[in-house]
Amino acid sequence: MMKHKLLAVTILLFSFLGMKAQQVEKQSQLGVNYLEYIPSSKQTQEKLPLLIFLHGMGERGNDLNMVKFHGPPSFLDDRKDFPFICISPQCPDTIYWNEALLLPFYKEIISKYPVDKNRIYITGLSMGGFGTWASILAKPDLFAAAIPICGGGDTIQLERIKSLPIWVFHGAKDDVVPIARSVEMVETLKKLGSKVKFTIYPEATHNSWTETYNNPAIYDWFLQQKKK
Repeated sequence: MMKHKLLAVTILLFSFLGMKAQQVEKQSQLGVNYLEYIPSSKQTQEKLPLLIFLHGMGERGNDLNMVKFHGPPSFLDDRKDFPFICISPQCPDTIYWNEALLLPFYKEIISKYPVDKNRIYITGLSMGGFGTWASILAKPDLFAAAIPICGGGDTIQLERIKSLPIWVFHGAKDDVVPIARSVEMVETLKKLGSKVKFTIYPEATHNSWTETYNNPAIYDWFLQQKKK
């Protein structure tokens, strides 16, 4: 009997050790649905970098499984060692990403999780790329770095983020969001003295995000950025 109990405990222990840090469906106090990922290898009291992911227009609604179509949420259910708290909100299908929705959400998330406030990062694709630009322009002192993909924004306000590390991605043959939208942001920033990075995929159309989010270099780059 003792041997059977010992075997059961051993199996349970190995099962626990092999558990994956899967994404969990949550709802904020503001009513925003989101996916939560916390690395399983980290202690909850440890301050961790935060990565916010904003999805595109096609993933709006009230089904969080749709948010898993692209970007970090598409692979995080199979990862336990991703070195960020990753928060992926879902935009209602009646609106677009906007500061009125996102800024209070960010504030709640930062107060709720063990976030290193010097290492808060944001990225998004298409509509989420626009949301990324809008977020860093609205609250530039919140973020340590940003990666907007096939998006665009208001060039008039770019003075506010000229010192922020930004890496822009876009497909040269994008037939949904013209690459000119990213070009004008990058060129204006460079004129302001920004060290913005710009990667163009010569043959890519609108989907310039799959190759980007599959590239480990972007996550290494994020982790190298820290607010001063």
